[in-house]
Amino acid sequence: MALLLNAGFVVVEFAYGIIGNSTALLADAGHNLSDVLGLIVAWTATLLARKAPCQRYTYGLRSSSILAALANAAFLLVACGAIAWEALVRFRQPPPVAGFLVSAVAVVGIVVNGISAWLFMRGSKSDLNIRGAYLHMAADAAVSLGVAVAGVVIVFTGWFWLDPATSLVIVAVIIWGTWGLLRESLQLALHAVPVAIDPEKVANYLRTRPGVKAIHDLHIWGMSTTESALTVRLVMPDGAPSDQVLDHWEHHLRHDFHIHHCTLQVEQGTRAQQCALLPAVG
Repeated sequence: MALLLNAGFVVVEFAYGIIGNSTALLADAGHNLSDVLGLIVAWTATLLARKAPCQRYTYGLRSSSILAALANAAFLLVACGAIAWEALVRFRQPPPVAGFLVSAVAVVGIVVNGISAWLFMRGSKSDLNIRGAYLHMAADAAVSLGVAVAGVVIVFTGWFWLDPATSLVIVAVIIWGTWGLLRESLQLALHAVPVAIDPEKVANYLRTRPGVKAIHDLHIWGMSTTESALTVRLVMPDGAPSDQVLDHWEHHLRHDFHIHHCTLQVEQGTRAQQCALLPAVG
């Protein structure tokens, strides 16, 4: 629904941006076009993430949601560059702008983007991929509000320079809203620990399990924008606990730390082998 609403609005906004000679409307249309592309990428990634694991892709295609979030951030930043460049060019000699027309189209944008943001609001709290789509829609609603106000002011003051100035404000709003998405999606793409997980708390939990003398080679990473994985070596001189105990520990890791796929390797501490990538933790 959000995809159809925004695709239709891009066509309307672009057409009236040309008719009204408004950089702000054209800028917002370009931004909305990046939103449409972003929604397509997010939707595709959600479908790919559901594919079952296979011999080649043992985690399935879950990581496609991370790539989608990263692509969404990149789309927005590219759109920002194009908008800023056009606005700076128009600052030299601001052309006349049909203020009322600009405001009317922008009001439609507020409705379209507001509804779209609402559709994604609930899922944005737990999924970075959906959060990317939500930020697109919410930022667009705020931007459309700014364009509408600028159009009214132009009608009563004749300040045509306000149109490119509004475009630059649009750029600032988009960058501000996108920076966190870019940083977090890039971290996940580099297999960083997801921001919602405190690795020290996870280490302390594992270290204090009955029979555990030390832990080594603790790795935590995001398999997708909603799922995470963990591998660790547990040094237990008295031997491995029962399967029920391990199941209980994994249950806590899943429900208390949001780690969905755990691999716990039990050792008695007689091995000298250590992970070359990470210092020992114990």
